[in-house]
Amino acid sequence: MSISHAPPSSSQTDISVISASKAAPDLEPLVPASSRRTRVPRWLRRTAGPLLLLALWQLLSATGVLPADVLASPGRIAEVGRDLIADGSLPSAMGTSLRRVAAGLLLGAVVGTGLALVSGLFRIGEDLVDAPVQMLRTVPFVGLIPLFIIWFGIGEAPKIAIITLGVTFPLYLNVYAGIRGVDAQLIEAGESLGLTRWGLVRHVVLPGALPGAMTGLRYSLGVAWLALVFAEQVNADSGIGFLMVQARDFLRTDVIVVCLIVYAFLGLLADFVVRTLERLLLQWRPTFTGR
Repeated sequence: MSISHAPPSSSQTDISVISASKAAPDLEPLVPASSRRTRVPRWLRRTAGPLLLLALWQLLSATGVLPADVLASPGRIAEVGRDLIADGSLPSAMGTSLRRVAAGLLLGAVVGTGLALVSGLFRIGEDLVDAPVQMLRTVPFVGLIPLFIIWFGIGEAPKIAIITLGVTFPLYLNVYAGIRGVDAQLIEAGESLGLTRWGLVRHVVLPGALPGAMTGLRYSLGVAWLALVFAEQVNADSGIGFLMVQARDFLRTDVIVVCLIVYAFLGLLADFVVRTLERLLLQWRPTFTGR
């Protein structure tokens, strides 16, 4: 006995086609919104703001809205900068200022970090050190300039002392906060692994405090350049601040702006060095870099 199969009807064929289309819809790849946007190079985005500000400055100077005796034009400032470089006065002043900042930063880093280690690692150190440091850091270091001149004279010592004082407190606060901000569970884990007190400090506490120390170093560099501005305007016979004092006496706004630009670029260069060092030392610590 044979069984014959009837051919499917047109309605059955339509139903199977519809079912197949529902079962396997056409898929379109999803493209993130960030990749659909036109990517502008980051260096171009970072330089767009300063370039626009420079163009606005030049426009105001060219139209006479910004008189030359109030603020020189960018073209005039570039010309004066070339002249100062050509006669050697600007490179010599930069070298003197860099030596002062380096000496003050080194002394301030040693003092600030040392006090933070004593105060952060030991309770008795905190009792003895933290209160006096918190009192002294509220005193404006600029107000201590007359006292430093009486103590150290009018040579290099008071200038370096001002920079040292300005560097010490930001570094102390950040290193101390980094030490005390280490997770207690990491300390317990280290103790359970048999680490000694020095082993805990070396392998747990100091690496955990390193991000705070890098932040404090960046902030201290900014304060160091700020302190240098005040230090070099007190009985100075060399340095970028000395050029600014001379320019002030002769109403040379172009020279003053050149010196301010040099301060800004030196500070930016120092910050770039610290950020590079931070990326090298903190490779083990992934962080959010923005979207």
